[in-house]
Amino acid sequence: MRFLTAGESHGPALTAIVEGLPAGLPLTEEYVNQHLARRQGGYGRGGRMKIEKDRVRFLSGVRGGLTLGSPVTMLIENKDYANWSDIMSPAPGADVSKRVVTRPRPGHADLTGAIKYRHRDIRNVLERASARETAARVAVGSAARLLLEELGIKIIGFVKQIGSVAVEEKEYSFTELRDSLSRSQLLCPDPGAERRMIEEIDRCRQQGDSLGGIFEIHAYNLPVGLGSYVHYDRKLDGRLAGALMSIQAIKGVEIGAGFRAAAMPGSEVHDEIFYHPHEGFYRQTNGAGGIEGGMTNGRAVVVRAAMKPIPTLYKPLRSVDLHTKEPFEASVERSDVCAVPAAAVVGEAVVAWELAAAVLEKFPGDNLQELVNAVQQHRQYVRQV
Repeated sequence: MRFLTAGESHGPALTAIVEGLPAGLPLTEEYVNQHLARRQGGYGRGGRMKIEKDRVRFLSGVRGGLTLGSPVTMLIENKDYANWSDIMSPAPGADVSKRVVTRPRPGHADLTGAIKYRHRDIRNVLERASARETAARVAVGSAARLLLEELGIKIIGFVKQIGSVAVEEKEYSFTELRDSLSRSQLLCPDPGAERRMIEEIDRCRQQGDSLGGIFEIHAYNLPVGLGSYVHYDRKLDGRLAGALMSIQAIKGVEIGAGFRAAAMPGSEVHDEIFYHPHEGFYRQTNGAGGIEGGMTNGRAVVVRAAMKPIPTLYKPLRSVDLHTKEPFEASVERSDVCAVPAAAVVGEAVVAWELAAAVLEKFPGDNLQELVNAVQQHRQYVRQV
């Protein structure tokens, strides 16, 4: 499987082309729209979420609610383009002199991108570097998530920490997480921690500041042996880490015990192996986060990502004008205070994509039923090894 996204934040639309989905997958626009709506939610979001109500359109690859096996083209219109059409038009007559950006914001791609591509208007950088691009990746990841669901694989993410407020360490079942998150404004499974997180967000909003945090993704019921130890670029943990780090504002990734394992003795880190005649091999703990030697081991895959505070602040930060070289204090018209819940939804999408790609590398996948049969046979084999 592979995909490509295109589009600018205030351009006409975001688009994505997805190649490699099996034929016969019951993919609908409404299914994708549900996850696009989740990306736009969460306490602490800014004014852009009131403008955009993302909905996808399929332009190819789906007929009668089923994928055809050919590339699927997805389009998400930018509602705000109506206010930017004269500036962002691709035509030669676009008024590129309006809303020129020459003041790079600390923490953004602004200055480095302008230097790399030799742009004199930073808008040419920020329009594509914007996290608006993640809407397309959620759409793409939704197709991958649906494929996994057809195989009995479930993915769910939650907010583990915002600012200094964190959820206590606990091993969750899928049902526990699903039920608790359905009642949450912040995708947080702990109501007490969520209340303190909201207080922290409100405090930062009043101070003109922003907050980052940590989200955690769990994937349940994965077949044993996805990924490989044979080559560095086929190790599943490396691929998941790269996918999560590619999300805007993500600065760190953990799998399983992660950085905590560095401070623990091996006897408390590694998962002992047991055997039952009906279950086969199994483990009672999950310090490895479901991945050993770059391959899934049958336990839930657990990955964690740290998001930095959003760098577009109401509280001015110092910078220097690209043209005049004069110092200034950056300011904004609108921004999120905290977007960690949205990042968790994007995290689910990129994890789903990598897991689905690994599934199709191991099993035949021209047609959905062919794939389902192959995975079922493999599960039976694993239980009797």
